[in-house]
Amino acid sequence: MTESVISVERNKELESVDNLIYIDKTPFTAVTEGKAEVLFPSSHDVFYNPVQEFNRDLSIAVLKQFARDPPKTKSKAKLANSSENSDTPGISVLEALSASGLRAIRFAKEVPNLSKVIANDRDTQAYLSIQRNVKHNKVENIVQATNEDASLIMYKNRSYKDRFDAIDLDPYGTAAPFLDAAVQSVKDGGLLMITCTDMAILCGNGVEACHAKYGAVSAKIGSCHEMALRILLQSIESHANRYGRYIVPLLSLSVDFYVRVFVQVFTSPATVKESICKLSMVFVCSGCGSFYLQPVGTKTITPHGQKYTPSVGPPIDRKCSICGHSSFKMCGPIWSHKLHDKVFIQKTVQHIEEESSLYNTSKRMVGMLNVVLEELEDFPLFHRIEQLSSILHVKAPSSNEIRSAVLNAGYQVSLSHTSPTSLKTDSPPEVIWDIMRAWANMYPGKKTFELEPSKTIMSKESSIEVSFKLHPDAEPKSRCNNLLRFQINPAPNWGPKCRATTSVNNDKLEKTRSKQKSKRKEKAEENHKENVKRMKGEENDEISSENCK
Repeated sequence: MTESVISVERNKELESVDNLIYIDKTPFTAVTEGKAEVLFPSSHDVFYNPVQEFNRDLSIAVLKQFARDPPKTKSKAKLANSSENSDTPGISVLEALSASGLRAIRFAKEVPNLSKVIANDRDTQAYLSIQRNVKHNKVENIVQATNEDASLIMYKNRSYKDRFDAIDLDPYGTAAPFLDAAVQSVKDGGLLMITCTDMAILCGNGVEACHAKYGAVSAKIGSCHEMALRILLQSIESHANRYGRYIVPLLSLSVDFYVRVFVQVFTSPATVKESICKLSMVFVCSGCGSFYLQPVGTKTITPHGQKYTPSVGPPIDRKCSICGHSSFKMCGPIWSHKLHDKVFIQKTVQHIEEESSLYNTSKRMVGMLNVVLEELEDFPLFHRIEQLSSILHVKAPSSNEIRSAVLNAGYQVSLSHTSPTSLKTDSPPEVIWDIMRAWANMYPGKKTFELEPSKTIMSKESSIEVSFKLHPDAEPKSRCNNLLRFQINPAPNWGPKCRATTSVNNDKLEKTRSKQKSKRKEKAEENHKENVKRMKGEENDEISSENCK
């Protein structure tokens, strides 16, 4: 047998072996979302969370609007060394933590005017999954899979000619380790899409961890979810300022179990100086929960130009003027500038309504974005109706009743998208407590005039005349239009999943949970039986002792 014939026979054997191996592979589970279909092997999992579909739909809608209306560069830097004004068609996107590649593939198939999408993940199994799904969806001409550290790939592309038009960061937990690289590797006017799921830290559990990660101190207050957003924006701004850059938020949301922000990054050392005026410290009364903001710095216009100086404060006395409490929590700094670009959001909502069939979560997106459009822009944080009522030990007024009282007093009021019972207003805390005092006088509780700080609050005179007469603007338009604004958790175990361990097929997980539930139930029944036996034994002992007597 000649060598050529032998080689042909060996090749045939190898091909047959490859085919045999392919046939024996673990079958894939197909998951369809949007226009993409991704494959997951059941034996070894890649991180996928179906409840984050809202996050992905919203990201695509925002990126679409960004691609339709590319930003005009605000930088005055010399463009000779930059390719940011190059005539290359389309925009470039980096998904630095891609996992299965689902989001990157949806970008490629659903967002127009894309030149390239880099889907990166340092996990080998995730990288192989990205390659498989890119090929399965036939988007090899747009999506490129890479297997590198997320920060490293961004640092490699921080030169002008290599920067990305948009970067998506959706990590497990905090995005803090990636912010420094992200603000350097995005183009001037480029878009950063950032998610953080460590809400416990951002909302006041572990202030030392929050300061270590984000450079700010959080607090457990009623508006902690909005504060979480503002802490994250402050951190991004701080990282950008180090390189003569600053951020402009387009949309900032606290939803479900995470915060998601969409910000543009611009270059201007002169504008960076104004950042000191966009940050504030927050003082929160430990008794009544009233909050006061203190800007970190102020800008003064002089004949010689602009001058920036530290703010003079604090904005509080040693004792709270409302409840007389002598201690305040100090937290921050937080971003106290605007959270959203409402013109951008209006355009996004319009396009979502026109293309609602493309998104499974279109109703929720339209509802939430309409609530965002109704929010007061220049007044950070808010009160919670039920918390105000609990301090005075009274039943809570309806949203329309307390909103009407604020509007009748001559102030503005709105909801916050972070809470259905929120009360965001430009009125000072004293006015809010005048309204609550009037309500408590109408519907007093048993402990309203007995316990502190309610007793002190009720002893003070009101500074305004309070009217709960229904105001025509008390009902939000989003509620009048029956929009889906605050979605109820639609499934059990709603929240962030385990780190890349849970399969799309949740049979094993459900079996484990049911076993654990059965064990707990059996243990509870055993404890109950033992308690019954013990009680019977004690009764018998008492009867025998009585008989002896």
